[in-house]
Amino acid sequence: MMPSIERISVIGAGAMGAFYASKFFDMDRNCISLVAKGERYDRLKEKGLIVNNRRYSLPVIGPEEKAPPSDLIIVAVKNHHLREAIEDIKNRVGEDTLILSVMNGIDGEERIGAVYGMDKVLYAVAVAIDAVREGNCVTYTKPGKLLFGEAKNLVLSERIKRVQSLFDRAGIPHETPDDMIRTLWWKFMINAGINQVSAVLHAPYGVFQTSQHAKELMESAMREVVVLAKAAKVHLSEEDVINWYSLLSGLSPQGKTSMVQDVEAKRKTEVEMFSGKVIELGKTYGIPTPVNETLFRLIKVIEQY
Repeated sequence: MMPSIERISVIGAGAMGAFYASKFFDMDRNCISLVAKGERYDRLKEKGLIVNNRRYSLPVIGPEEKAPPSDLIIVAVKNHHLREAIEDIKNRVGEDTLILSVMNGIDGEERIGAVYGMDKVLYAVAVAIDAVREGNCVTYTKPGKLLFGEAKNLVLSERIKRVQSLFDRAGIPHETPDDMIRTLWWKFMINAGINQVSAVLHAPYGVFQTSQHAKELMESAMREVVVLAKAAKVHLSEEDVINWYSLLSGLSPQGKTSMVQDVEAKRKTEVEMFSGKVIELGKTYGIPTPVNETLFRLIKVIEQY
């Protein structure tokens, strides 16, 4: 029996990282720390985080600081910061450490596992959380659900039970799907659609709940991922495109995807992880991806200006 999770580190204090850090702090203020360096370290030390109008003064640990290793590390950085984050958590990783990435995309876990071993990594996807970040302030009305597990979960491993127990204690809604690789691709399909199209249109969720043109554009980007998934022997289908609407309908019409938030704040987007990856896979499998190629070009122009 593996010991319970008592020490948790979060790297990446954006909307997602701040949400999870605040939940762990509410459970036990001594269990949680943020990993940061440079200007981010100074800012988090000085200002902390404000989540739903409550100020959290969380311990901040620099990457080079010596401290006991963490039982769980949550990686919540943007795609273009992952390589640096993998290096920055080095001193937090011990023999029994578990690493859980709540990033978008389909290859973050492998990139972490290539350094620390896949025996330390769990797959994860956050869905239906409506957290929005402005500066050090994060607000949310729906916590959504964290889908996580091993690649296959027909029988729950001790690692899964260990994390499930922690999430139950912290009041974090969670679920362990039978097939996490399919779940990663399913979220990738959704992001390739709504994240990218919303960024080009500067559109909140309400536009996709009501505009047929927006829906069709979103679906056309998603269907390119479905075709790629079949080539990669991952079970996605037209049914997944249609079923997405039941989740979309429950989101706040004023809510915005992370990519819209990035565009509005003039931050770098994760376009390389979405259409960039779709284009790359299209070349690998010899499958045309014209919608995602167009979205990629549009978003790169938006980033530039």
